[in-house]
Amino acid sequence: MTLERRRMIEALLASQGGCTVENLARACGVSDMTIRRDLEALSAAGKVVRTHGGAVPRDRVLFEFEFLNRSKINDVAKHQIAQTASKLVPDGSTLLMDSGTTTLALARALQDRKNLTVITTSLPVAATLQHAPSIRTILLGGVLQRDSPDLLGAITEANLESLRGDLAFIGADAIALNGDVYHRSPDVARMLAKMAAAAAAVYVLADHSKIGRTALMRCGHLGQWHGPITNRDLPSASQNSLAKAGGERHPRRHVRHRHPRCR
Repeated sequence: MTLERRRMIEALLASQGGCTVENLARACGVSDMTIRRDLEALSAAGKVVRTHGGAVPRDRVLFEFEFLNRSKINDVAKHQIAQTASKLVPDGSTLLMDSGTTTLALARALQDRKNLTVITTSLPVAATLQHAPSIRTILLGGVLQRDSPDLLGAITEANLESLRGDLAFIGADAIALNGDVYHRSPDVARMLAKMAAAAAAVYVLADHSKIGRTALMRCGHLGQWHGPITNRDLPSASQNSLAKAGGERHPRRHVRHRHPRCR
């Protein structure tokens, strides 16, 4: 009976994202004290994390901590990139945005803009813009990833093929000095290529730590797009290499900039 009840508790926490002791006791038909003992045992086994008055699944805590931790890496650089990218966005435009943490920083910078439409695969980007008064947010359908708060797969790609935007802002795990853009996930790389194809102008948001590296899957080349937007810590030799690979202008801002037109 105890084992069955604890499995029920785990299922309730997983489905609801967390519960109070009182609600768990009501659902299981036992006392608050019994639930507290169950939660202590589940916590000791590494299956749940106790909170004030209840518990949450351990996997959710680790996931949220990992994403929050990633968003704080090079956060000053990401803020610089977001501020630069936001200046390229005219009011009234349609944007495509992926699920990177630098793209999330851009979403925060755009919250007060006027008459924007944002198409995104990112749950955090959608949540950030949900209550922005002058931004319409379209969350693409697809398969929700277990290790990242974004949507991927055939449904996502099919939706992208039917849409067109003025600007796409996409992240990257690596940008080689020859201009090749990479992601560690083949599924994400394929989605990014589809997203780029749906926009009149494409910018890659990547801080200096991503430059001069490669990852598993190539998803495009800077020469096909409008270039990278990166921060001020990029060495001049890398700046020059990226400029030669992808365009005429300083990669600190963007390699080249043409006025975006909707297809």
